[in-house]
Amino acid sequence: MLFNSLEYLFLFLPVSVAVFLVLSRSSTTEKQIYWLVLASLFFYASWKPVYLLLIVASILVNFLLGRKLAREAPERIRGWLTVGICFNLGLLGYFKYTGFFLDGLNSLGIWLIPIPEITLPLAISFFTFQQIAYLVDVSRGDCREYQFHHYALFVLFFPQLIAGPIVHHKEMMPQFDRLRASNLLPTDFAVGTTFIAVGLFKKVVMADSLALIADPVFNVAADGGQLNSVDALLGTYAFSLQIYFDFSGYSDIAIGSARLFGIRLPENFRSPYKSRSIIEIWQRWHMTLSRFLRDYLYFPLGGNRQGSLKRYRNLMITMLLGGLWHGAAWTFVIWGGLHGLYLCVNHAWRNAIERTGLQRLFGHAAFQPGFIFLTFTAWSIALVVFRATDTPTAWSIIQAGFVEFSTTAPMMLGATFESAFIRQVLLTAGWNPSDYTEIYALMAAGLGICWLLPNVQELLIDYDPVAIADNAPITPPAIRWQPSLRFALLSAVLLSASVLSLTTVSRFIYFQF
Repeated sequence: MLFNSLEYLFLFLPVSVAVFLVLSRSSTTEKQIYWLVLASLFFYASWKPVYLLLIVASILVNFLLGRKLAREAPERIRGWLTVGICFNLGLLGYFKYTGFFLDGLNSLGIWLIPIPEITLPLAISFFTFQQIAYLVDVSRGDCREYQFHHYALFVLFFPQLIAGPIVHHKEMMPQFDRLRASNLLPTDFAVGTTFIAVGLFKKVVMADSLALIADPVFNVAADGGQLNSVDALLGTYAFSLQIYFDFSGYSDIAIGSARLFGIRLPENFRSPYKSRSIIEIWQRWHMTLSRFLRDYLYFPLGGNRQGSLKRYRNLMITMLLGGLWHGAAWTFVIWGGLHGLYLCVNHAWRNAIERTGLQRLFGHAAFQPGFIFLTFTAWSIALVVFRATDTPTAWSIIQAGFVEFSTTAPMMLGATFESAFIRQVLLTAGWNPSDYTEIYALMAAGLGICWLLPNVQELLIDYDPVAIADNAPITPPAIRWQPSLRFALLSAVLLSASVLSLTTVSRFIYFQF
């Protein structure tokens, strides 16, 4: 069941909230928690019921391991933690990397048995990281014992289950203890529906329209066709915008859905394309994954505590494994390696300008737009590798767009928006689009939203929109959201535009990672 489906928006979510409110008449919150667990199990089973056994078994084993770690003698904790990590990584490795590993052996002539087809269970990457973090914290004494149904809800809670944010037990468990369903404020519903409206608009109107630019370019490159440089550049930047609106839209809908139950999920995006460096963009993009990689991989490797060379080594290892986490393909490994290289260069640059005293010069406002565009471009080039089916496809697009500028190949995008929402908007406004007019209009709109407008967390800053753990405080914008008629109308317009655009339901990019 997808967030951008009519079943979710007009059946599953309203029924879940309605039953939750009815159960709130109880003197305790336990019934609401049990209901949310059942609703989440149904949500997960709506894709493939057989994988309910997998996620329930994973939850049960990790809960028991957590209890064992909490009660075990100090000298035996390390052994039990190793068992827990091996169990989780073993499950993830079998379902996600068996084919990748055997294909590598096959290419070397080592493995000649046919590779089995294994369907990747939904959310396995997300709930694996989530539970590993829990076990590590229990082993450190940073986590108390929880009741099983609370722990099950921590893992299963349907708004964050499929594609994050990757929640932390310290953010979620205390909220389960103090659910205030009987006293839910009208602003909780106003805030929740605003997040859902914005997130749905990002996905259905923006991301799905941008896919009409990116997909033809990548398809032509995958088929070995020659790309025009303009099309290659448009495809590169269009996919960069598409994945931003797709994934941040998912996170917004997740945050809004949870808020309808009075629960705050952590922030996952903070206007990342306003970043002036790769270091900064990783502090703003998929923030919960960055936090996990930092706290449970980069820091245990030594972080930056052992000199520059080991810092660069740790950055490369962290990003290579982060790339592999995204998918079992060499393109993801290369994507992670590119970001490891980016981060190493970025840190070396910072060290150089600090030693030479040039940080004040390059910190001048005149340089910032250039740094933002350079960061966006480097990020987008790496995303070409992320999106491409193989390395030749990725190189074909990068070469056409950034290495060998050419206008000789035929333009590939002429009929892109013949039946898309963006064309109808332009026609309604009295603008007869032709050739690339609507493409440029959509690209300009996407860049304008990313670079010029505040994000939804900033707009709703006065209403405690997200759970913020160790991130920097949100900067309030000049315009702030209020539970007023004008903002209600704005949400209604966004929802209407999104629902009218739901001619087909497309998967989120991170749907099956």
